[in-house]
Amino acid sequence: MSKEVSYKNYDRFIQLGIVIGTLRKIRGMSQEQLAAEANISRSFLGVIEAPNTAHCFSLEVFFDIADALDISPTELLEASLFPDKLPGKNKSKDNEKT
Repeated sequence: MSKEVSYKNYDRFIQLGIVIGTLRKIRGMSQEQLAAEANISRSFLGVIEAPNTAHCFSLEVFFDIADALDISPTELLEASLFPDKLPGKNKSKDNEKT
């Protein structure tokens, strides 16, 4: 069902999985809850979120996960590319004006 992740995309899939897991926790969801809302198994979600493996998954699964996390697919990708844009991340006090 899934193919092996190419070398050039390996880190991207790992980073995306970490962001998915982080957002799930920020939203207060268990893996079981997110998996049910995204119509995938909990074990498959666990593989996607695992920080030590890269696992290909379809755009359909990606879109379903984004919907279940209540985030646009674009924002989900941006969060994985730019950690400072992680939805729900607090700005540092250095950036605040007093």
